Amino acid sequence: MTAVPIVRSLLESDLYKFTMWQALLHQHPGAKAEYRFHCRNRPAYPLSELKEDVERELDALCSMSFAPDELDYLGGLRYIKSDFVDFLSLFRFQRRFLDVGVEGESLTIRARGPMVHVMGFEIFVLYIVNELYFRRLVTDRDAVLEEGRRRLAAKIARVNERLPGLSRHFPFEFSDFGLRRRFSAAWHDEVLATLARALPDAFKGTSSVYQAKQLGVIPIGTMAHEYLQAHQAFGTRLRDFQRAALENWVQEYRGDLGIALTDVVGMDAFLADFDLYFAKLFDGLRHDSGDPFVWGDKAIAHYGKLRINPLTKRLVFSDALTIDSSLALYEHFADRIQTGFGIGTHLTNDVGLKPLNIVMKLVSCNDQTVAKLSDSAGKTLCEDETFLAYLRQVFNHYDH
Repeated sequence: MTAVPIVRSLLESDLYKFTMWQALLHQHPGAKAEYRFHCRNRPAYPLSELKEDVERELDALCSMSFAPDELDYLGGLRYIKSDFVDFLSLFRFQRRFLDVGVEGESLTIRARGPMVHVMGFEIFVLYIVNELYFRRLVTDRDAVLEEGRRRLAAKIARVNERLPGLSRHFPFEFSDFGLRRRFSAAWHDEVLATLARALPDAFKGTSSVYQAKQLGVIPIGTMAHEYLQAHQAFGTRLRDFQRAALENWVQEYRGDLGIALTDVVGMDAFLADFDLYFAKLFDGLRHDSGDPFVWGDKAIAHYGKLRINPLTKRLVFSDALTIDSSLALYEHFADRIQTGFGIGTHLTNDVGLKPLNIVMKLVSCNDQTVAKLSDSAGKTLCEDETFLAYLRQVFNHYDH
C-alpha cells in the first residue's frame, strides 16, 4: 500500500508565502534565488537518515497542482489579484530545482532557480522533514498525543485564568504560526479545531492557508525576511534596500497587509528607514528577534516621535512565543498599542519531545549574497563573511 503524501494541498503553506510570491511575480519575475535548509540544534538521530523519505515526499509535492476550489478561495482574498491566481492555476513545482543530499550526518537541501519557482518550497520542506523525523522517533504515538492534549488543555486554562485579571484597552488575540515545525498534520488539525472551539474570542486564525480554508478562520500573514533580503540584490543602493522593499509592498497592496517586518538588519536600522511616510502607510510592525519588551518600547517611542498616536497602530510578536510570554507582553503593552501574537512551535509541537529547530533560508538572489543581521544571537545565516562585514558596516550593526 502506497503511503499517503504528507503534503495534502499546495494551499498548505503560510499565507506570507503567497503574498510575497505575488509581489515578486509582479515586480521581479526574472529574479533567481537559492535557499538552503539548516538545522540549528542537535536532533535525536541523524537527519541524513531521512534522505530517501524526503526525496519521495518532494517527488509527490512536484506532482501536485492547485484545485479549482483552492484557486477560488485565494481569489476571494481581496489582496490576491486575478493574474496571480491564473499563474497558480498553471503552476507546478519543478523537482529539477531541488538538490537533496547528505554531508556527514546532516541532511542538505538546496532550492536553486527562478525565485518565483523556488521560493514556495520552504514551508513544505520544513514540515515534511518534521513529520518524517517524529514518525521515526516516536514509538508510542498515543502516549505522545495524550501528553500534547494535556499541555494544550493547560494552555487554554491559562488563558481563561489570566485574562479576566488583565483587562486592557485592547483585547488579547493570538494566531497559530506553527505550520513549519508541527509534530504532524493530524495533530495540527486537532490543535486548531480545539483552539477555535475553546477560545473563540482570543484565537484569531492561522498562517496555514489550507487549514484556514478548512476551518473557516482567518489566514494570517504579510511578509517574511526573504522579501526584504531579496531587495539587497535588486539594484538599489544597499543602504536603501529596506525603503525599496517597503515602497514596493505599498505599491502592490495599496493599504492591505500592513504589518512590516523590522529585524532584517536590526530594529534601530529599521526605524531609521521607517519615516513618517511609512509609519502612516503601514498598520504596524512585527517582532521576530531580540528582546520583545525593548523592541516594543522603541516602536511606541518612534510613533510618538513622529506624532502618531500608538493606539492606532499594532505590534505583532512572533519570536519563540509561549502562552505565558504572550500574556506577559500583552500586559506590558495593551494599554498603549494594539497587539497580536503569532505562536508557533509552542502550539503545534509541544508534546513532550524536543522540537527540531530547522529553517530554510534565502542565501543568494541574482547570484549575489543576501543576509539578515538578527537582533538575536545565532539567527544570522550567511557564509560570505565579507558581505556580512559590509552589511554590518553599512547599517552599523554588530552582534549583540
